Amino acid sequence: MESIYIIITGIIVLLAISDLIVGVSNDAVNFLNSAVGSKVISFRNIMILASFGVALGALSSSGMMEIARKGIFNPQFFFFDEIMIIFLAVMITDILILDTFNSWGLPTSTTVSIVFELLGAAVIMSLIKIISSDSISDINIFINTQKASQIIFGILLSVFVAFSIGAFIQWISRLILTFNFEDKSLYLNSVIGSLSFSSIINFILIKGIKGSPYSKETYDILDGLTINNFIDNNIFQFWIISLLFWYVFSIILIKFFKADIYKIIIGIGTFSLALAFAGNDLVNFIGVPIAALESYNGWVASGISANEFSMTILAEKVQPKPIYLFVSGLIMVVTLWNSTKAKNVVKTELSLANQNIVDERFSSNIIGVGLVNIGRSLNNAFIKLAPKSLLIQIQKSFNNDNIKVSNNPNRPSFDKLRASLNLVIAAILISLATSYKLPLSTTYVTFMVAMGTSLSDRAWGKESAVYRVSGVVNVIGGWFFTAFCAFTLCGLIVFLLHIGGTFAMIAIIITAGALVYRNHIMFKKKGDIKI
Repeated sequence: MESIYIIITGIIVLLAISDLIVGVSNDAVNFLNSAVGSKVISFRNIMILASFGVALGALSSSGMMEIARKGIFNPQFFFFDEIMIIFLAVMITDILILDTFNSWGLPTSTTVSIVFELLGAAVIMSLIKIISSDSISDINIFINTQKASQIIFGILLSVFVAFSIGAFIQWISRLILTFNFEDKSLYLNSVIGSLSFSSIINFILIKGIKGSPYSKETYDILDGLTINNFIDNNIFQFWIISLLFWYVFSIILIKFFKADIYKIIIGIGTFSLALAFAGNDLVNFIGVPIAALESYNGWVASGISANEFSMTILAEKVQPKPIYLFVSGLIMVVTLWNSTKAKNVVKTELSLANQNIVDERFSSNIIGVGLVNIGRSLNNAFIKLAPKSLLIQIQKSFNNDNIKVSNNPNRPSFDKLRASLNLVIAAILISLATSYKLPLSTTYVTFMVAMGTSLSDRAWGKESAVYRVSGVVNVIGGWFFTAFCAFTLCGLIVFLLHIGGTFAMIAIIITAGALVYRNHIMFKKKGDIKI
């Protein structure tokens, strides 16, 4: 009997490698989009910056893997044999869903997929336990409903908040800076540099460093405080000092070194988002395998039968071995350089945000048409009510006649100002949510910010608006489809594994492998992806 669980554990570990590959291929858009779209940095240098960010983020990952261990369900109410079925089903489902979305070229959330997979698997296993038991139990005993509700609320909230704030800040920034932002005064561009650098550094501290295990250790240089405590106690002072320092620093860079401040913002922003992605989303790929390894080791050491060993050990916090983080980071970096599907996802987002004439990737749909009509009605109402002087000023600020719209595929998708704001706004929103322990999806935030800035920048013209908005609707619909599929498919696999045992496991793995291979063959027919 022990041999079957060795095999299952080995399969889960092997599936983790595949999950890392498909996960990075989808999430790469979060930190590559702005730099690739603006084309102010060569693709090679973008990849180098992102690789350093991913590697450092993986090595400094918190590794607590709380979502996989006890964030969604209460492990103490499950036995070892049940937990292993749950974990195996989750890994198979995650690979299938993410690989499918990569093949479609649609960005989705690896956090949402893993959460709803765990939720679906735990719910079905709980129902099996309740039905097979003589005593009546409440499913709330098994499921962490409060945590699940918070995550769902965070998903919905992040979509609307990110889009609205992205659109507003881009509109205000363009109103002040116009499309001729590089010709503005030294001091105005330095203010932008100061705000951007401060936000990004704060983002790295809060989202990157505060989540690492090193942040919980005390240091003499910090008067015996942990990094987390020091940052929390001095956050206001940090912001003031940071804004002043980076303002002076920006002036020096622009005036004496003739540096392109926006190019630097894009470079640092790309690095910071890549770092945060690897440091915090690593749980989505290796959290379940690590929990499976811990479960197996705990079960073997106990000497208790698999159907009687309670998984209370998963309620404990365990720091994974550095070798796991190192290998994971290495796989992520290699995938980043070699994944064609990552380029496919990036291309989709760039096509929706493009300032130029492009072949639209999406057809119109009734929701997109309806939203565009509402938007035009609101715009017409604003024109009627707003003072004429304001309308004239807006027209001057948003006049981009000096920037010729082109169908040249080598032209930037958008300018450096929009690229910088995409990174900065996303960094601010994610760091704020993290500070207040609010759940959200980094994918949803970065994507909706990019769409909001595109709207304000008038990238969605009269002819393209319907297709662009319809495309956004399709992507958002895909997010809800992710949650639905993750829940139902994972729950179905748990049920089949429970009733079919080893034969079902073999059949499901073969089927999953065949589906992934089919996706691979279909994707290869598309040819090389250029962005």
